[in-house]
Amino acid sequence: MTYNIRGDKMVITDAIKGYVEDKLGRLEKYFKESDITANVLAKVRGNRQIIEVTIPTSKFILRSEEEHDDLYAAIDLVTDKLERQIRKNKTRLKKQNIDNKIKEFNFDYDYEENEESNEKIVKRKTIEMKPMDEEEAMLEMDLLGHEFFIYKDMETNRICVLYKRKDGNYGLIETN
Repeated sequence: MTYNIRGDKMVITDAIKGYVEDKLGRLEKYFKESDITANVLAKVRGNRQIIEVTIPTSKFILRSEEEHDDLYAAIDLVTDKLERQIRKNKTRLKKQNIDNKIKEFNFDYDYEENEESNEKIVKRKTIEMKPMDEEEAMLEMDLLGHEFFIYKDMETNRICVLYKRKDGNYGLIETN
């Protein structure tokens, strides 16, 4: 695995770089191929240290972000979270691997199977898409108390997803 480590509003020292490579190196056992690149971004927001890790593979992207007062603790948390993501989705990934769609993961590695997932869809909802603008969608989302809201944009006639970001601002995903 190769590492692309950069800092936003902070300097990445050799100690930080070594720690990131050491911790994320634990994930190498899950990958068959060594040409995987882990993109790591360390940044500061106020007194908080934020670490974002993105590992793109040929069929999907592993991504995690953690925030902590201590950068090293944030690195530990993000590594644990990524490892849990791989373990949690092992069954789905293994099925796709058997279908020869995903070749990056090494499922011969022996690790505990105690994190079997019973997750399933427990509720389905049909919504009526009434055309509205962004301001109306934000108001509607806040009134409902939801973290995201799906609506049809009245100007572009596209389906959009409005969501609340961790920093308190809003994000918008638009479809083609």
